[in-house]
Amino acid sequence: MTSMGKTRRMVSVGLCAAAVAAALAAPAQAAERIGSGVDSGKGPSWNLKDTGADVRFRGLAAVSRKAAWVAGSKGTVLRTADGGGSWRNVSPPGGGELEFRDIEAFDNRRAVVLAIGEGEASRVFRTEDGGASWTESFRNTDPKAFYDCVTFFDSRHGLAMSDPVDGKYRILSTGDGGKSWKVLPNAGMPAALPGEAGFAASGQCLVSSGPKDVWLATGGGATARVLHSADRGLNWTAAESTVPAGDPARGVFGLAFRDRSHGIAVGGDYRAGQASPNAGAVSGDGGRSWQQSKTPPEAYRSGVAWLPHSGSAALAVGPTGTDLTLDGGRSWRTVDTGSYDTVDCTTDFGCWASGEKGRVARLEF
Repeated sequence: MTSMGKTRRMVSVGLCAAAVAAALAAPAQAAERIGSGVDSGKGPSWNLKDTGADVRFRGLAAVSRKAAWVAGSKGTVLRTADGGGSWRNVSPPGGGELEFRDIEAFDNRRAVVLAIGEGEASRVFRTEDGGASWTESFRNTDPKAFYDCVTFFDSRHGLAMSDPVDGKYRILSTGDGGKSWKVLPNAGMPAALPGEAGFAASGQCLVSSGPKDVWLATGGGATARVLHSADRGLNWTAAESTVPAGDPARGVFGLAFRDRSHGIAVGGDYRAGQASPNAGAVSGDGGRSWQQSKTPPEAYRSGVAWLPHSGSAALAVGPTGTDLTLDGGRSWRTVDTGSYDTVDCTTDFGCWASGEKGRVARLEF
């Protein structure tokens, strides 16, 4: 057994098994039941899964409670179809020098993975056979571009974003499930702030909800902003968040929208040992305005996900732990001290988290 297995952590972060069915039947009561589970010490827990890898998995795509994909450093992509009991290495051949930071999966067989970096280091690969084979569908040829994140509205339409090129964020679009990509015109993109960029930390600097709405998280500039498009990336508006920026290491790192109106932003200062005050914010108007969390996460958080069948419960993760909110991101409390970079949930309560040293965990019932 690996050291990961020896230190398997079971920390209560949610609702008891009976509450799962109740939450499905009565979503409005889900937050109360989740809170009861936390306070009583009962319910599901982060259960570390032995991946057999030691790379950092910043890319995560939850398909169900049984299936998930992770992507990380050294060109590594793993897939499980049995709830994390076993993992198949399905890394694209010849990609050992690539840094995968985001992966989007449509099911057990179809997925799109993004490699980051300057120039040709930024690439997109696609598989239709569970990773048995991959096709490189995009390779960046502009030395000024650096792609950070990718998101899909459905199984065909998706976007990827690059740090600013010639003063504006660059958006890449696909309408065939990632088989082909084109750079969108930037006439509808507002100018980037000096020093502003996205963070390829959790695959959540570009997120979507519904058929057309998409949000882009920034940092590094004088203020941390969230940009929003309601037409699949053609036209954008920018809003200042309350998450501190003003430094290349600070800003909004992760976004989650449960619908086109209600969103959560998390971030802070990613440098170890640095304070991250006001590391959480919420929006109830589709990102047009943001309010500071009354009780924000106590430390930098890079990933965030709404818990299924609840309009007010969500998890935020980072290198120093997991935080839980029961009121839509207004107040948070730490419920686990394990290191994770990103988190993702499915409607069947398939919540997964991944991070450094091959760490992958699932919420167990």
